[in-house]
Amino acid sequence: MLSYKAPIMDLKFLIEDVFDYYGHYQKHPEFEEATPDLVDAIMQECAKFCENELLPLNQSGDKEGCTFDQGKVTTPKGFKEAYQQYVDGGWQSLSHPIEHGGQGLPPSLGMVKQEMMGTANWSWAMYPGLSHGAMNTIQEHGTDEQKEVYLTRLTEGTWTGTMCLTEPQCGTDLGQVKTKAEPNDDGTYDISGTKIFISAGEHDLTDNIIHIVLARLPGAPAGTRGISLFIVPKMQVDASGNIGEFNNVTCGSIEDKMGIKASATAVLNFDNAKGVLIGPENKGLECMFTFMNTARVGTALQGVCASELAFQNSLSYAKERLSMRSLTGKKYPDQVADPIIVHPDVRKMLMTQKAISEGGRAMIYYTAKLVDDIEFAKNEEDKKAADDKLGFITPILKAFLTELGSESANHGLQIFGGHGYIKEWGMEQIVRDNRISTLYEGTTGIQALDLLGRKILLTRGASLKAFTFDILNFCKEKSMISSNPHKRQMNKFIWPLSKAVANWQQYSMRIALKAKKNRDFVGSASVDYLMYSGYIVMAYFWAQMAQAAYEKLSTDVENRDFYRAKIKTAEFYFEMMLPRTKSLAATMMADPKTLMQLNEDLLSFS
Repeated sequence: MLSYKAPIMDLKFLIEDVFDYYGHYQKHPEFEEATPDLVDAIMQECAKFCENELLPLNQSGDKEGCTFDQGKVTTPKGFKEAYQQYVDGGWQSLSHPIEHGGQGLPPSLGMVKQEMMGTANWSWAMYPGLSHGAMNTIQEHGTDEQKEVYLTRLTEGTWTGTMCLTEPQCGTDLGQVKTKAEPNDDGTYDISGTKIFISAGEHDLTDNIIHIVLARLPGAPAGTRGISLFIVPKMQVDASGNIGEFNNVTCGSIEDKMGIKASATAVLNFDNAKGVLIGPENKGLECMFTFMNTARVGTALQGVCASELAFQNSLSYAKERLSMRSLTGKKYPDQVADPIIVHPDVRKMLMTQKAISEGGRAMIYYTAKLVDDIEFAKNEEDKKAADDKLGFITPILKAFLTELGSESANHGLQIFGGHGYIKEWGMEQIVRDNRISTLYEGTTGIQALDLLGRKILLTRGASLKAFTFDILNFCKEKSMISSNPHKRQMNKFIWPLSKAVANWQQYSMRIALKAKKNRDFVGSASVDYLMYSGYIVMAYFWAQMAQAAYEKLSTDVENRDFYRAKIKTAEFYFEMMLPRTKSLAATMMADPKTLMQLNEDLLSFS
């Protein structure tokens, strides 16, 4: 049986000591109500909801799954009641604008809520989670009338939202979208086509579902330049937001999936469904990126959630499971064997899980501050600076953290041994549930091409230069005794990090030069380059956490073991995980000719 305890102390450490959320909130008058007392109360109440209501539905929801009958989807037992509690508790409205019924609290605080819900029950959390991207898209690109009609209900949680991109003939290559939008005299459009892999596309939690749909207008240019974006509700909606007739959006089926079985993944058929244009004509993909970036950061969080849940359960099991004796002598002589936590290999897996969970969380919470700055920037210059950083780090977050989330989940299964393979313990479910995170919202390969192709090569390294500038400034400041009394202790982090950043810059330049001669080099190097980048970025945040822990230990703070553990985990990361960059450097710089030298016939197995 899975267990979960919200890591409140770790959340507060990041919020208060590492990223100074409260100083950050003071820069934004909109967040004046986000005081430490209020934030602490919200975290405590959210933890209770997740631990007591969502976690018990995790394994039962996986076992029961969603059921499909003649276009209707029924969620597992308890899901609808938990969703109503979620709405009644005001959780959906937490970090959305007051003018649409929200509580006006920071988006970064919403990310904290999302992490706890996602760790307790990722399948359930996807239903309200998909709404956030739809809301952000309408907020950014919708008209005042669209915001009034749709955002109010979505903010309440009485309606949910989706994103409808993929079609049977195309996945990532959205230039192949065939869904049509025929204009009507009243300003609406008739939307016709089929969309697949639509998370939360049909369910019984709310009376209406608002679909954000990519489609083509008559005479639109071919490819991605001819895609527009539309709001298409499941049930028609009048100007006052009242629900009317069925809007000819039918669910053809739901997928029989490897994991997240309690989350309905729908095939949706649009048969002259009424929709309204959102944003300019033929600029739908640009508008959709508002949604997609939100979804990608949310997907990155899934990797952290999977790692945290696997780690918590692995740690408890490793302390209790007795098997063999320690190589250095009996540690528990009164027991028939020592608990497996004494064995170095088990320790390595546990420490890797801990480093991934806490390091990944730090990366997400840093990004959450950027989202605050983008949404509430006082001028375009500040907004662009934050947006550029977010754009650079998003593909790293999405791919790196989901891949490491799968690694952590697999470590959990391994620690449980044969029991990990049995459904009762829940470990194999974490592996299955997280596996999709490396695929949807763009596979690891797609994210890698985005990072190396668009963010590095097309900007001639400008994005990398801006991000590494921050890291090197941190290293410089913490390496001077005049500004850092903990310089001596921090040297073991600062110097390896500085060297890693210098290598990152040099390898990026070398790849750019090689890519000029052979375009295949980009595709060959990209995934290894992204993972290489991810380990350095995570090292940066582990160095920051170590610095904050040293600072806390120099005071009379309680729970001193917590801060000592932070430092020890940072040491583990730098000694046993950051060195992975060495093998990645070798493979990403390898000549792609060994990949391309076999033609299709020679690749055949027959």
